[in-house]
This record gives sequence, structure tokens and C-alpha cells, in this order.
Amino acid sequence: MLPFETLISINRSDNLAVFRQIANQLIEHIRNGVINKGDLLPGTRAMASLLKVHRKTVIAAFNEMEAQGWIYPIARKGFAVALELPEFRPRKWDKQTAGYGYETTVQIPLTNQASTALIKPEVFQLIIDDGHPDHRLAPLHLLNREYNSRMRNSYAFRHIPATLPPGSIKLRTALVNHLGATRGIQLQEQHVIITHGAQMSIYIAASLLLSPGKYVVVGEPGFYVANDVFNHMGAHIIRVPVDENGIDVAAVAEVCKKHPISMLYLIPHHHHPTTVTLSPLRRIRLLELAEQFNFIIVEDDYDYDFHYSSSPYLPLAAGNHHNRVVYIGSFSKSLTTSIRIGFMIGPTDFIRKAVRLRRLIDMKGDHILEDALATLLINGDISKHLKKANKIYLERRDHLCAELEAHLKGVAAFQKPSGGLAIWLKFDKNYPLNNIAARAAKRGLYVNDGNLFDTPEIKYNAIRFGFASMNLNELSETINILAMSL
Repeated sequence: MLPFETLISINRSDNLAVFRQIANQLIEHIRNGVINKGDLLPGTRAMASLLKVHRKTVIAAFNEMEAQGWIYPIARKGFAVALELPEFRPRKWDKQTAGYGYETTVQIPLTNQASTALIKPEVFQLIIDDGHPDHRLAPLHLLNREYNSRMRNSYAFRHIPATLPPGSIKLRTALVNHLGATRGIQLQEQHVIITHGAQMSIYIAASLLLSPGKYVVVGEPGFYVANDVFNHMGAHIIRVPVDENGIDVAAVAEVCKKHPISMLYLIPHHHHPTTVTLSPLRRIRLLELAEQFNFIIVEDDYDYDFHYSSSPYLPLAAGNHHNRVVYIGSFSKSLTTSIRIGFMIGPTDFIRKAVRLRRLIDMKGDHILEDALATLLINGDISKHLKKANKIYLERRDHLCAELEAHLKGVAAFQKPSGGLAIWLKFDKNYPLNNIAARAAKRGLYVNDGNLFDTPEIKYNAIRFGFASMNLNELSETINILAMSL
């Protein structure tokens, strides 16, 4: 007979009833094969004696197990383990028996509170996002064609492990040509790592450049999710104003004189959230400051592909920056946010360290998807899509601006952006966005409550109004609901 007196451990101080402790442990031993199917369990008196509990406690435990189908009674012999064990069936959560509750048993430090705005609303007919592309326009059928073609080809799965950590070699090679032709960035494959979207690149770069006590400069207002990352690293965040020409470089210079800056996080094209573009003179000055004060610029160029009224300035990474610029981009804005493929460009040693860090959290990406995307880059399908999308998004930008002028003039102010997928819309303080958001929700429209970009010192009462993901009718309906919700 099995040593049940050692197999079953009873904790008298546990809130869980003793009979449930006995039943749960017996069930676990059956699941693990310690107690076999068809085995006869000791009688209730014998089991009570072995476990030093009252017989009624054992009876209650056996009754619980019988009710769940783990054991069955045999006349004048007691209980035997079922020959066909019950399949797992979800039960209603019970605070007393559930393995998971609210709090962990140990204290877990968290250096920041992640923005609750990342939690999406449940069901709305219309959603004002902060600048997403329209997935209805994306050439997903072409991407799917290339993906399926590779899934059917067994050769696609051979001889790849050595190339996986930094990403598909085919995509990295395609990016070398693509970024050189469209953005003037000179690089080689060893300067590229493929990531799951730009956010992973931001996290990896910050992990390598920041640690508790180090200083990072960001624009104000700024990209709150990136700021969450820097907070998580324990860094000191120094906020520098952003005006119509981008981040204030004179203020950056003053900060550098006071603190040893490790990193400057920069969005030069269509700054998030204000949509302004950094001027050429300020770009040159920032590179000079990086050289003078020995810090790295992390250039987040998340939607470089969308320009409407003029040709874009080249990225800082396109100049001779003496290895002081880490460049981040993404295809999530070019195609759809569901396609999580981003990339990071940097010096060879930086990328090697980034690859080692990435492997700690994600051994490899989806090389089949990456190869499929590379094919669309090489054959020109991505370029064709971007030309088409830019024309449509330009029309939507102008339509939204006209609707705002017609229905929200005097209520919300904005500057027409030269590119990007959103408008920075600042509401008059007499129209609190939290009130507007609550009323709009009742009419089927989601809009954030205006606190997303606020700091303890500054209340913007503003939103990024993403226009690219809505067609003209949807934009008109959205503005109509906002006007009714004032």
C-alpha cells in the first residue's frame, strides 16, 4: 500500500478546509500517475487513522472526489480510482480553492504605472485612434500569397537557425537597399535587427543605454509609452519643450550642461503627439550636442513613409553622426498595426548586444513572415501601396481639417500636419474632454478622455485624432458625434 501518511500533507493553519486539502492532493497524485487507474483506496477508517483526522473528514473528501468523477464506490470494498479519468472541466472561480487570486505572495517592485489608456474599449462603432493606418487598404492579400507560398515550401524551414536571432537575412538585405534608396541611410546587414514592432526596439535600446539613475531627454509633450519604458528602467526623465520646429535644442544644450545625459529620445518626423517636424538647423545642432556631450540619439521614425505637402528631410541617421544615432522604424504604420515588424539600425557592436538581449525575451521572429515582407519590398509592391495610401490619406487629412473648421471652430484648435496619420487637436478648457468622451461613448464613438499626455504640471486637454483609419463618411460621422457631445 502506498504511504498515504506522507503523500498527503495537511496544513491546519490553511484557510482551505482539510477535506478539500485531502481531495485535491489525492486528485493530483492520480493525475501524476502516483495512484493508478483502478487502484483501491484505503477505507475511510484506515485513511483517517493514517492521516490523523476524523473519519467524517475523509468521507467528505471521498464524496468530493466521487462527485468530480475521480473515484467510484465498490460495495463492501470502499472506493477505487476511476478507469476513465474525468476530463478537465472549468469550474466557477472559488476564492477558497482557486490557485489564482489578486495578489502575489511576494512583493514585486514596479518602477512605473503603465498608461491605462492602452486598454482598448470593448465595443464601439467608431474609434478615434492616435494614428493607425487603414488595414482595408493594405496589400495583405499579396503578403498572404507570399506567406502561404513559403509555408508550402519545406526548403524555407531549412538552414535558418543561425540567421534567426537578428531577423531574416532576406529582410535585412532588403532593408539595406530600401533604406538607402528612400532615406539615404548607408548601412550593411550587420547594422540591422528585426523586432516585433518599434516598441520592442525602444525597449531594447533603452535597456542597453539606460539604468537606474541615468538621464534621458525627451520632448514635452511626448510619447507616453516610451516614457513608461524609461521610467521602468529607473532613469531620470528630463522633459524639454516641443514647439512648431520640434524639440527645443537650446533647452537640450542647457540640460546637457547640468546633467550627464546618456540618451535623447527623438521623433523628428510627425512628432508624437504634436505632429510637428524637426527643422534642419535643429537636426544639425542635436548631432553637434551628441558629439560634444557624448550621448546617443534614439531616432524613432515610426511613420516616415507618409508625407503630403513636401519632400521629407532625411533622417539624422542618414548623416555622418559618428555612430551616435540609433534608428528605429516600423512596418506597422505602412501596412497595418497587426503586422508587428519593426527594425533598429545601429553600430555593429550595439546591434550584437541588442540581439543577445532580444534572445532573452524572444528567441526569434517569424522568419516566414519576414521573408514574405522582404519579397514585397524587393518587387516594389510596398512602394506601390505607399504611393496609393499617401494619396488617400492626404484626401482624408484635408477632409478632416475641413470638417473641424466647419463644426468645431472655436472649440478645438489644430495645425494641419505636413505628414503622418494624425492631427494634434487641442480643446478649449471650457470643453473638458472627459465630459465629451463620456457623451460620445453613449453615441457609439470612442475618444480618450484627454489625460493621455498630461503631466502633473501640464493639462493639455488634447487628443491625437487619427484620420488615416477612417474613410470620408466615417470622419464626417465622427465629427458630427463630437459636435453633438460638446
